[in-house]
Amino acid sequence: MEQDITIYVAKAEESLRTAESEFANGRYNSCANRCYYACFQAAIAALLAEGIRARGQWSHEFVQGQFVGVFINQRHLYDTPLRRVLSDNQHVREKADYRPELVSATQASRALRRTRTFVAAVRQRGGVAS
Repeated sequence: MEQDITIYVAKAEESLRTAESEFANGRYNSCANRCYYACFQAAIAALLAEGIRARGQWSHEFVQGQFVGVFINQRHLYDTPLRRVLSDNQHVREKADYRPELVSATQASRALRRTRTFVAAVRQRGGVAS
């Protein structure tokens, strides 16, 4: 269990570092993709740390619903500004991955800022060192 949390935090940190590198190299679509997954992986670590498990795979709907519904709305474990991070980053990722549009530098920069805040909040709450 603790090992699973550590693994998801490591994945989130790696995805965030990759997003930062992609942004620095002007690859904004790849940056948006990694931003979303950094938050998704951090959210899974947070869910595991609080004893919430998925049945089977971690679906995007389940992770977002549990993080926002349980951790923000019910338990108030995380600040309300984090409520939209997963959905906002997913929206930008879908633009990057599935639509005939390009993610702009501004959109990627905002996604990166949201991601840094989200991952840091999960790290701080879980007491996990980076």
